[in-house]
Amino acid sequence: MSHKNRDILEILRLELKFLEEGGYGHAPLAPWRAPFIFEDSPSCLNFTDPTRPHPCTECLLTQLVPPELREKDVPCRFIPLNDKGQTIDSLYRTGTQEEIEEALGNWLRREIRRIEAERTLPERK
Repeated sequence: MSHKNRDILEILRLELKFLEEGGYGHAPLAPWRAPFIFEDSPSCLNFTDPTRPHPCTECLLTQLVPPELREKDVPCRFIPLNDKGQTIDSLYRTGTQEEIEEALGNWLRREIRRIEAERTLPERK
């Protein structure tokens, strides 16, 4: 499916599935380092392409990044994951891989539920 036809809910579900199936347990394209959250998953527009032909501004995850951080090199690292304001970027510096994956999983489940609930609300006129 073209990245232009993707839906944010579909991307979040794909990311959760990838996480739950152990996708971040290894980085086959870069086995010498831990996998990067979002960047080394199929939800990334540039997954498996080190030339990064698609700008992050085309990614639907960017809408979840605070506006003032959307111009960062990798804006998805700055999505707030919880009410403490932790992000993938901050957890890379302070958390273990297990803590990062737990925070990511919790955030993904909350976002999926939130979007599903929004979509089931009747439209107001």
